[in-house]
Amino acid sequence: MRYRTRVTAPVAALIGTAAALTTGNAAYARPSTLKDAGKNAGKGPGTPGPETLGDSVFPGLGNDGYRVSAYHLDIAYDDTTRLVDAAATISLTTTQALSRFSLDALGLDIRTVRVDGHRAAFEQSGEKLRITPKTALAAHARARLRVEYSADPRRTLAHTAWVPTPDGFALCPQPDSAHTAFPCNDHPSDKADFSFRITVPSGLRGVANGVLTGTEALADGRTAYCYRSRSPIATELVQITVGDYVIKDRQGPNGLPLRDVVPTARAAALEPALALTPNLVQWLEVRLGAFPFETYGLLPCNSDDAAAFDFTGLETQTLTLYKPNFLLQPEKSIGSHMMHELVHSWFGNLVSPGNWADLWLNEGHADFYGLLYRYERGWADSLGLTTMEARMKDTYARGDQWRHDSGPVAAPNAADLFDSQRYLGGVLVLYALRQAVGEDVFSAIERTFLDRHRNASATTQDYIAVASEVSGQDQSGFLTDWLYGTKTPRMPGHPDWTVTPVNSALASPHSRRGGHYHDNSATL
Repeated sequence: MRYRTRVTAPVAALIGTAAALTTGNAAYARPSTLKDAGKNAGKGPGTPGPETLGDSVFPGLGNDGYRVSAYHLDIAYDDTTRLVDAAATISLTTTQALSRFSLDALGLDIRTVRVDGHRAAFEQSGEKLRITPKTALAAHARARLRVEYSADPRRTLAHTAWVPTPDGFALCPQPDSAHTAFPCNDHPSDKADFSFRITVPSGLRGVANGVLTGTEALADGRTAYCYRSRSPIATELVQITVGDYVIKDRQGPNGLPLRDVVPTARAAALEPALALTPNLVQWLEVRLGAFPFETYGLLPCNSDDAAAFDFTGLETQTLTLYKPNFLLQPEKSIGSHMMHELVHSWFGNLVSPGNWADLWLNEGHADFYGLLYRYERGWADSLGLTTMEARMKDTYARGDQWRHDSGPVAAPNAADLFDSQRYLGGVLVLYALRQAVGEDVFSAIERTFLDRHRNASATTQDYIAVASEVSGQDQSGFLTDWLYGTKTPRMPGHPDWTVTPVNSALASPHSRRGGHYHDNSATL
């Protein structure tokens, strides 16, 4: 997950940027007028689809009236202009009759839109691409959409997924920026299959999620790399990267193929960090079950620019994006964090949040197992503590202050979404549950939750339901108090633990509102 969260615009602008766009560069501030409209556009029954999925953190994100089953992204990178030319083919099924529907899109220069082969009218307004097909789509009908567009990875936007590098780019879409790289239904509750074709000039390599299915040498000297994921992906977990990379393959536990995408010039220096992955996977498989995807590896992005991306590590499905210099440190400085990112393959990727308010399920679990691994290895944390109990006692004391500053664990807003309350605050909830039900039952809850919601999305209420079922006791009251209460509940098994009273004047270091960065994970 993103640990140093980039805030490049006010929160209101992140939710709806129409005003900002209409006063910006004319190259992408498109007027809200229909293009390619014909007299028969939208003819037939149906109504416009809702332009929201009702997310409590990002209410403007996502679109309703349909569900996407597959994306095929055909991306071509020009190393002279440093621009991207692309086509997105999207397969969807309607959930209602639609005279018009929308996708999320920002900063994309869209040329044409076709629905089932027919040119469709479209308009770009704010962060929405509104599409009016020639004939309305019937309820429960399948449709194929093709959007042709171009993009500039260096374009200044209110928020962006693009990470420009000296030799290409990578993507960091989380949480709400995938639609700056490709038009999509940009919400983790609408996961879909993905395939990719990435065309690059000689000397560069294109890589994406999943496994390589083929390469094609083109007549003009370029090469096309084709990838496909065997499992559905949430849009915020998509990775496409272009650069001077070498692929390093190795064997993981139980035959798992591992592939790292490494800057050619840094491959030897990064090898000690890359070699840690097999043992990390083995440790976690004992606790959470078999690795859930077809491959895993690291992507040290080919850039030393401190402003290139404002985080330490970011999980994209089957690849974890890193700043390369971070991985040059000794194992005790990076191992806990590498475990945190690996945990996201289960919590976040295999099971994605149904609402961005459920982010604690991702980050709380990633820090929980990352800290367990740290203390098991005998590495002191950033506070100098060496046991989970000591760290939880310290976190418990801060509980009311964090609830005052950042709200309850499962009730964030866009400004404090990535505060420590979602990370260590989430760990504290999981620790309390384990204290209440015991380690064996807690482990069974974890595995049952992952198995029941695999390759889908789940909410906090889904986790509470599984905890109640597996433990044989109604955990709704207990977990509701921990997740939504404004006061920190008593810790089971530790009646002597106390909570420090709230200091309203305290400038909490875990919640730098209005600033640009947040160092959140306790595994760093």
